[in-house]
Amino acid sequence: MNVKRVFGTVLTILGIIALIYTGYELINKSTAYTTFIVVGIIGLIFFFSGIGLVKNTKDES
Repeated sequence: MNVKRVFGTVLTILGIIALIYTGYELINKSTAYTTFIVVGIIGLIFFFSGIGLVKNTKDES
């Protein structure tokens, strides 16, 4: 089992959760917009870095 691939998967899942949370709170018209902006940006960073790790890691058996 490749550690980079597992870490990339975890980052991708965390990014998806953060983006869903941000979207849910924005739809509910909550008032703490700065918090959602920060969570959304961190979610995007996690998502794209996780996808990059999974995509660029070679399988070595």
